[in-house]
Order: sequence, then C-alpha cells, then structure tokens
Amino acid sequence: MPRANTLMVSGFIALLAALVPLGSLADATSIGTLFAFGLVNIAVVVLRRRRPDMPRTFRVPWGPVLPVLGTVCCAYTMASLGADTWAAFGLWMAVGLGIYFCYGIHRSKLETATLDTAVLETTIPKDGPR
Repeated sequence: MPRANTLMVSGFIALLAALVPLGSLADATSIGTLFAFGLVNIAVVVLRRRRPDMPRTFRVPWGPVLPVLGTVCCAYTMASLGADTWAAFGLWMAVGLGIYFCYGIHRSKLETATLDTAVLETTIPKDGPR
C-alpha cells in the first residue's frame, strides 16, 4: 500500500533530519545525485555502442564527448566531498546492494520478463508470427 510506504519513508527522513546535521545530509544527497548522473552518462556511451539499433527519441549532441565530460565533471565534484560523506555513501551502497542481491534479484519483474522474452524469441520466427 503506498500509504504505508510513504509513512515509513517520511518517518525515516524525519529521524535523519533530527539527528544528522543539514550539511552532512546535503553532502550525502549531492554524492548520490552525482553518482547517478555519472552512471547515466556512462550508460549513454555504452548503449550507443552495444545497442546502436535501439530506437531513441533523443540523441546526445557531440557524440561520446559530452557524456565523457559529464562523467569527468561528476567524478571531479565527488572527489571534493569529505571522507565522512564517502563513508556514508559506501555504507548506503553496501546496504542497497545487499537488499538487492538478497531480496530484489529473485523477485525482479525484469528478470521474469527477460525469461519470457527469451522463450518467445526462440519460438516465434524473426519475420513474425504467421
């Protein structure tokens, strides 16, 4: 139920706001956002090379140069953050990856869809059903 999830997350955020200084929370938010932006920049280059036939509604200007510069800028800005921010980021990533590998990977709808798609691709001819 979305209500229960909203209440749990709100309670957790309220607890963080009460116990952690605002500057530290801002740095933690910044490192997480910069990491996500860096990953998106890397994904743009990887997908362009591995899946050139994939339909795209938007093309990144200046080929792989702009995403590489974006990744470098994110890494540079992340490097300026303090050791305590990096420790919190590492701990948060470890917790998130632990939850994913212990719980999420086995219940992934994407994994189920991939298996279903693989079965369909082996049973339906490339030129479509007849």
